[in-house]
This record gives sequence, C-alpha cells and structure tokens, in this order.
Amino acid sequence: MAKTRMLHEFGMGSSLRRTDYTGAAMRALKDALWHNSISIAPAFGFPKEAMIVDVDVAVQQPDQVNVDELKAVFPYGQINVKASAGGLDVPKPDGSGITIVAHAAIVVSFDMELAS
Repeated sequence: MAKTRMLHEFGMGSSLRRTDYTGAAMRALKDALWHNSISIAPAFGFPKEAMIVDVDVAVQQPDQVNVDELKAVFPYGQINVKASAGGLDVPKPDGSGITIVAHAAIVVSFDMELAS
C-alpha cells in the first residue's frame, strides 16, 4: 500500500485583537474545512477513519500554536498537525500591537494500492 494524496484545501484566519496564534490558526483551519464537505472516503469505499489528514498551519510564532486544540476539530481520521513559520504579523497603525494572519493547508490521503 502507498499513501496517496487525494485532496487538498487551503484557508486563512486572523486574530485581530487577542494576539492569539492558536486562534488565528484555528480560523484558518476552519476556513479550509468549511470551503467544502469532505466526503471523499465514502466515494472510494473507505471508512472515514481511514483518512490520513495532514495539516500544516503557518504563523510567525509557530511555537505558540496549540496543535492539540487544532486536532480536536476533526471528528475522525488519522490527524497529523504541525505548525510552521509563515503567515504575517501586521503591526497596528497606532502601535498598540499586531494583527496575526495564519494560513492552513489540509491534505487528505489514503493508503491505496497503486494501479499498474
């Protein structure tokens, strides 16, 4: 069997006032998920638990993202979440802090036999 990529989706989220990297990452993740209904498992005859879901969220301070909170969004599947350096910290014009912008990429794969 080989891990075969079947679907990817992208999203963006922000934390306008709380300087919350996990919150911005959560909004980016939900933005990606809410773009469509991921019903790919039944379409290929797999149980939903067979989905291998790899998530990468990018923010300027990845060490401040609670990946366990992000994993909890998914009701099923084999979930892998990592936080990477990226996104944006946008200074507020009055100097009172930053707005955090996070990006998320979700990749859904299955262990499948490759066609010969």
